[in-house]
This record gives sequence, C-alpha cells and structure tokens, in this order.
Amino acid sequence: MHGVFDIVGPVMIGPSSSHTAGAVRLGLMVRKILGEPAVRAEIGLYGSFAQTYRGHGTDKALIAGILGFALDDERIRDALALARGRGLDFSFQKAQLEQAHPNTAVIHLTGASGRTARVRGASVGGGNIRITNIDGYEVELTGTYPALITIHHDRPGVITKVTQILARYEYNIAFMRVSRHSRGEMAMMILELDEPLSGEVVEECCAVYEVETAFAIPAI
Repeated sequence: MHGVFDIVGPVMIGPSSSHTAGAVRLGLMVRKILGEPAVRAEIGLYGSFAQTYRGHGTDKALIAGILGFALDDERIRDALALARGRGLDFSFQKAQLEQAHPNTAVIHLTGASGRTARVRGASVGGGNIRITNIDGYEVELTGTYPALITIHHDRPGVITKVTQILARYEYNIAFMRVSRHSRGEMAMMILELDEPLSGEVVEECCAVYEVETAFAIPAI
C-alpha cells in the first residue's frame, strides 16, 4: 500500500521529487554521516542524474542538502552561489558505475577537521532515498528512521554488547544490518530505531572496547 507522499510527493521546491527533493535528502544524509559542515564536496552523478542534473536543478538540490537546507527551503534555488559564499568548494562529474539505480550520486565530503565521508545513494522516487554504500561498506539506509552506526572490529559478542546498551535504555530496533570487508577485520553495523538516540547512549556505544566509532543519524 502506498502512502500519500508516495503518490503526490513531499512538500518541496520543484521541479521534480526524484531529481530535486530526493537529491536534497541525499545531500542531507551525507552531511549527517560526515557529522560536521563540509568544506569540500566531490560529487559523481550516474544515469539520468548525470544527463539532466543542471536542467532539473539536481546540482543545486544536492549542494542545498549538504548545506543543511530543508526540502522546502527557498534558498535551494541559490544553493550554488550560497555554497561558494560559505567557502564550500564543490565539483560534479560523471560516475562510472555498474547496475546502479539511474538516479545515483556518489558524494565524497571533507569536513573542516579533515574528516571524510564517501557515500553512494539513489533517489528512488517520491523524494525517497536509499543509501547503498558508506566508506566502502555495502549498506541499506533510507533515512526514514533514526539510526545508530558503528564501525567496529569483527569479533564475537560486539553486536550483543551494543544491543544490550540499547535494550537497557529501552530503545526498540526496527532494522539491523551488518557489513564487513572480510572476516575478522572491520565491520559496519546500522541499527534503525523507533526513537532518536540520546548522546549518552552513543557515548556508551563508543566506549565498547571493540568499537572504533559510533554515531547517530537522525531521520530526515
């Protein structure tokens, strides 16, 4: 069954829910994953994104999301100029991908601290998005739910330790996915939750011995 926003789309600055609203949400999601304002954005576009991004305002929408603008922010139309004024250096190029959704972007952000995030995601219609790769880890993340992301050593018991912390604070897990490069190396876990996480819970998850880092992503 489809909801009303799947049919008519979200409240947004046009012209297209896929090429504009979804692109804003992609930019917002990558900004949240980076965890700080970006000073550099290298954006690869694939499929119809690459073919029509200027005409449909996809470039403005992606940069607007990276700047933190909401879907209905009137400043989206001026996002490129505003980004330059704020010191955000950005570039667009075509991405060479295989078997990707036609509205896919690969966004590589660098923050003021030097922290980086490389994220691949697609605008899948009606303003909805799907993140499929974060820093080389294959994932599936929609932004519909608040999420906890951990990068940890692939050891027995790590997942139990993190989920026990969530259980102690009475957080309910809606979806959980784990991705790893190889057995016994580093892994990424995404826990989508019914409620936003408190900073205290994130700090406890960071304190788990095997966890390199943990951070919260709000629903967008």
